[in-house]
Amino acid sequence: MSRRCELTLKGPQVGHKVSHSNHKTKRRFLPNLVNVTFLSDALGRGVRMRVCTNAVKSVDHRGGFDAYLIKAKEHELSPKAVLLKRAIEKKTPAVEAPVEAASAA
Repeated sequence: MSRRCELTLKGPQVGHKVSHSNHKTKRRFLPNLVNVTFLSDALGRGVRMRVCTNAVKSVDHRGGFDAYLIKAKEHELSPKAVLLKRAIEKKTPAVEAPVEAASAA
């Protein structure tokens, strides 16, 4: 299983381990991944995903799992998250743009 967040696509980064004598050796910085069950109001069920803790905070900040996926761009999501986004968009009624009333004087 790849060490990549399913919502933000954060993955491992490469850097240096620096010793006291300033000797540098390669190392990997892995994302802090956790298994989380998000509750989807539109789908009416829970969805298990492996995401980084930063993504959990982002979901709460944007107003829930459904709102996060609707606002997210498809190229920023994993294939599983894209399928969930499309399913949520089908179940959610389309938000209509406000119609400007033509003012006839």
